[in-house]
Amino acid sequence: MQYFEIGVRYLLGTVFLTSFLGKTAGRAAYAGFVASLRATRLLPGLTGVMAPALVTAELAVCALLVVPTAPAFNVAGLVVAASLLAGLTAGVTLVVWRGIAAPCHCFGASATVLGRRHIARNGALAALAVAGAVAATDLRAHPGGAVLAALGGLVLGALVVRLDDVLELFRSTPHAPPSTVRSGR
Repeated sequence: MQYFEIGVRYLLGTVFLTSFLGKTAGRAAYAGFVASLRATRLLPGLTGVMAPALVTAELAVCALLVVPTAPAFNVAGLVVAASLLAGLTAGVTLVVWRGIAAPCHCFGASATVLGRRHIARNGALAALAVAGAVAATDLRAHPGGAVLAALGGLVLGALVVRLDDVLELFRSTPHAPPSTVRSGR
């Protein structure tokens, strides 16, 4: 079970690090994130406090998850990650339920509007964080197994980050009507 916990920590660490970097990659990125947070109309008037608190929490969770420390810190990271993801899931659910078309700036600028897939993604990640915390043990993992579990987590984390793009690949597009060819007969 320690390999599952390691994989989950690196998966979530990848997601939170990418999220932090996407929002703080410059003034324009941060301003876009703040504007998207304001567009959600969640806690109006507190956007100036919520935006820095959220990116700080994301960085703190990432540090707790992937920096090799005592196992208790890693479990704390999983618990904090689960709590943060539960809050994000609730916020996105409220935005979608209200029918607000707010852009998703989860990992930086995007034209994608928050929707049910973001609720499902955040909810699944929260469930994984809880499962990882439950699976955590004090047993020492074999170094090779730990590296494989971490690499698996990194790959899955990258897929989660690019989920909107992956789903866009499979989205159906309307077919253009066949062109009318005149034979001249």
